[in-house]
Amino acid sequence: MSDRPHLFIGGSWTTPSTPAHFTVIEAATEKPLGSAALAARSDIDAAVVAARTAFDGPWRSLSHDARADLLDAYAGALRARGRDTAELVSRENGMPISLSKGANGIAPASIIAYYARLIRDSADQDTRASVFGGRTVVRREPVGVVAAITPWNYPQALAAMKIGPALAAGCTVVLKPAPETALDAYAFADAALDAGLPAGVINVVPADRDESAYLVAHPGIDKVAFTGSTGAGRAIGQMCGGLLRPVTLELGGKSASIVLPDADLDTFVRALPEVSLANNGQTCHASTRILAPRARWHEVVSAVTDTVAALSIGDPLDRTTAIGPLVSAAQRDRVLGFIESGRSEGFPITTGGGTPQAQAQGWFVEPTVFADVDNSARIAQEEIFGPVLTITGYDDEDEAVRIANDSPYGLGGTIWTADEEHGLAVAARIETGTIGVNHYALDFASPFGGVKASGLGRELGPEGLAPYLTAKSVYFATS
Repeated sequence: MSDRPHLFIGGSWTTPSTPAHFTVIEAATEKPLGSAALAARSDIDAAVVAARTAFDGPWRSLSHDARADLLDAYAGALRARGRDTAELVSRENGMPISLSKGANGIAPASIIAYYARLIRDSADQDTRASVFGGRTVVRREPVGVVAAITPWNYPQALAAMKIGPALAAGCTVVLKPAPETALDAYAFADAALDAGLPAGVINVVPADRDESAYLVAHPGIDKVAFTGSTGAGRAIGQMCGGLLRPVTLELGGKSASIVLPDADLDTFVRALPEVSLANNGQTCHASTRILAPRARWHEVVSAVTDTVAALSIGDPLDRTTAIGPLVSAAQRDRVLGFIESGRSEGFPITTGGGTPQAQAQGWFVEPTVFADVDNSARIAQEEIFGPVLTITGYDDEDEAVRIANDSPYGLGGTIWTADEEHGLAVAARIETGTIGVNHYALDFASPFGGVKASGLGRELGPEGLAPYLTAKSVYFATS
């Protein structure tokens, strides 16, 4: 058992004001893994006050180099515990360790180190000649105290995508992790102590839904950064809109994978597990709608089916496992409900369709492929967040683009073609925030985010730093 009975507030371990806690269940065994304290409203108040004190005190006034030095130390402390953190996340949410080593063990340190480098090379002001004569000094100042609210699917990387640019900008953070993966969130607190971050710069307060809403609306919060479901994002966006509070929302997806007639199918199916089924399908940008040309229909369906059917299902801590369990019984049942919906509508299943008999414990779902799916079907329109793919046919490229864009979401996607320049041209026609040609990856140096119901704003790259800064113009009548 790995129990975390305290909250991390103001640079120290704090006893929560109530005995409320969340028992984290190991996804593969269905046995208790540990428990984490849950913050009450008074604990949220204390965390916000600590973050405000740190912001107004030492943090915002540090030079870029001094702040970057501390961020480099922070990255090093996260990297030192990366192997243990990656294993813990795999036990919490079922992510195969082969993926977790990068996403939860290496990525957080890499993201924070990237923003340390970026802030070293960034000026906090520039001078512009005024069109009225004189000059204007444009200052870039930190927004203030940030509420970072993160989900359970990629808990470490998604938290770092908020913590890294926020701290680099000079903001302070109240991190509210998902209860299902609350245990690994304490790595950010442990590393902060090891790195010598000033007290209150980072605070870690796991909390339930009501307390999370309280944090979003807290008068001491200056900006909200949220990753999670579109439904929750709409509620947070509405709340922040009423408060005129800046908010970044990275939400759901239902991305299309367009296999063009000239695509190399070997390249496509080699990348399929990573692009379309990463983290057991619990990935917001996964290309789960496969669009296949009618001229190669049977070839594509056979290649996808054979590839998915061959994926190894089992212990997420086994390096050879491709598909582990889902995060919870509720998530497993939700995914099985979508599979039943597709089955009841008459769409053929070419592989999978249930739970694996070989797994007596754990919240496993067989990786499943539906063929000949109408794009208006529920399984093609709604985010399933599990190992379920649909294949839909098209007659020409214009129809493929129309089908890809016929979605409430717009987060990721892929184009598969032998002609990269043509792939770029097709990518330009897709209504999405990110897309890949012949593969897909989140580039830490480039913006990530969605359009339509997939969110507002961008994370990563220089564009990911900008939301944590506010511009102030200072006009001088003299040049």
